[in-house]
Amino acid sequence: METLGYIGAIVMGLTLGLIGGGGSILTVPILVYLFHMDAVAATAYSLFIVGLTSAIGSVSHMRLGNIHWRTALVFGPPSILAVFATRAFLVPALPDPLFSMGGVDVSRSLGILVLFALLMVAAAYSMIRKPKGGAPSSGDEVTFNYPLILGEGLLVGLITGLVGAGGGFLIIPALVLLAKLPMKLAVGTSLVIIATKSLIGFTGDLAGGEMIDWGFLAVFSALAIVGILTGSAMSKRISNEKLKPAFGWFVLVMGVYIIGRELSTMS
Repeated sequence: METLGYIGAIVMGLTLGLIGGGGSILTVPILVYLFHMDAVAATAYSLFIVGLTSAIGSVSHMRLGNIHWRTALVFGPPSILAVFATRAFLVPALPDPLFSMGGVDVSRSLGILVLFALLMVAAAYSMIRKPKGGAPSSGDEVTFNYPLILGEGLLVGLITGLVGAGGGFLIIPALVLLAKLPMKLAVGTSLVIIATKSLIGFTGDLAGGEMIDWGFLAVFSALAIVGILTGSAMSKRISNEKLKPAFGWFVLVMGVYIIGRELSTMS
C-alpha cells in the first residue's frame, strides 16, 4: 500500500501541474488510506506538502508575471492568521470524541474526514461545472471588496487549518470575483497564497508539539514536486479544459466513497 501511496504523491503533484489546482485535495486521503495515518496528523503533513508543492509551482508563474502581489498581500494576512490559529489552538482543543449520536461516538478523526470529504464534493463541483462568461480581462482595473475579502480569507484559513487542503477552488473564484483578477493572474496569485498560509499553518502544529517524521515528509514532498514540474511541462501541450472536469468526477467519486466508508464505521 505504501508503494501506491508514493505513486499517489506523484499523481497529486502531476494533477496540480496540469490543471493548476485541485490536486492537493488528494493528499489527505493518500496519507490516511494508503499510509494508515491518523486524520489529524494527515492534515498537518498535508499542510507542509501542499505548501511546499505550491511554492515550487508558483515559480513558473513568477517568471511569466502571473502573480498580482498587491492582491496576495490583501488576501493573505486574514487567511494566514486563521490557519495558524486553527492549527495551534482550535484543532488541539477539539474533544475526542466530538459528540455522540444515537449512542454512537463520533471521533475527531471521523469528523475531520467527513468534513474533508464534503470539501472534496464541493471542489469536484467547481471543477465539473462550466465557467460562465464575464471573467475579467487583463485590462480591467483590480479592485478590492475589503469586507468580503476579510471574510473569505478567514473562512479559507479555517477550512485549510481543519482539513489540510490548499483551498484553491475557493481562493481562485474569490480573486476573480472580489478582486477582478483575470484567470491567469488568479491561478498564480492563488498558489502564492496557498503556499504561504499552508506552510505558516504547519508551524502551528510545530508550536503545538506535533511529532513530525521529517524523512517521510521529505520523500513524499520530493515525489510531489517531481509530479508538479512534470505536469507543468505537460500542461503546455494538454488542454486543461478537458482534464479539469474529468478529474472533478474522480474527486467526486472519492469524496462520496470516503463519506460512505467513514459513516459505515459508525453503524
